[in-house]
Amino acid sequence: MPDDLEIRLLRYFVVVAEELHFSRAAQRLFIAQQALSRDIRRLEDRVGVRLLDRTTRSVELTAAGRLLVTRAQELLALHDLTVRELRGEAPSLTVDVVGPGLTPTLVLDVARQNAPELEFFARFHTGTEPAVPLLLAERLDVSFGRNPTRVPGIRERVVRYEPLAVLIPETHRLADLAAVPLEELRGTGVCFRAGNHATPAWDHAVLQLLASLGIDAGGAHPHVQGEDELARHVRDRDAPILTMGSQAAVPGAVVRPLVDPVAVYPWTMLWRADLKHPGLDALHAAIDSLGADGWQQLPPDAWLPEPESTRT
Repeated sequence: MPDDLEIRLLRYFVVVAEELHFSRAAQRLFIAQQALSRDIRRLEDRVGVRLLDRTTRSVELTAAGRLLVTRAQELLALHDLTVRELRGEAPSLTVDVVGPGLTPTLVLDVARQNAPELEFFARFHTGTEPAVPLLLAERLDVSFGRNPTRVPGIRERVVRYEPLAVLIPETHRLADLAAVPLEELRGTGVCFRAGNHATPAWDHAVLQLLASLGIDAGGAHPHVQGEDELARHVRDRDAPILTMGSQAAVPGAVVRPLVDPVAVYPWTMLWRADLKHPGLDALHAAIDSLGADGWQQLPPDAWLPEPESTRT
């Protein structure tokens, strides 16, 4: 029929709607920008309305475009699921692991090793705040992080109570200590926003810990993420950095456990309550096997942020 919509054109349109930039969308689709523009015009001709407002500087969705992108995402999801089911394939699982080298990445690595027939897509640097709406909208399947607020329709489980540590420049006076008492951070200009783990939920937790030292978020620099940027941050600032106990080595710095108190970060896994997927089962199995090393055990007199401390 002349007004049938092609799946390929809908797929192209959704990518353009996500990027709001024809060049980036064309790169994602591995097609020429001119061909993409031509196909979007074909789709507009087919539906009989303008879907995008284009200028030399910007691309914006029209009202009709906003309506279509929602419907198109639903149609594509159903189309792809149907094809996979007909082929006997399990659909892929999109997992937010916050950042490379962190506890969630370890869980995903084990799940992939134990279930090589499944397809997992890792997503970085989300954190639970933006992830929950994405989970509810089925644009994300599983997320890791810290979840202070429980949300209807979202299930969660504790993955690990990970002890905090301090990343210290080798020339700093605290580098000679085997472990760093919290009180020793007073007046050091301690940084808490550097590392792949640094998210708003992390800030919320460690600021509770640092409150006794009179440290708040006022004037704090933006989050520093990525190994190269973290190494540069260590070089540029002669100050300790709060981090995870699993922090990888950084040139020019040493990692020391934080004590008095032994503070822990409550990693959790979150997923939609109605999600049924073998990849989710594989993630649970990975947590179970890794948890055998005591991941879910709180150290004696451990410090937990609120509200997790009250819940526990």
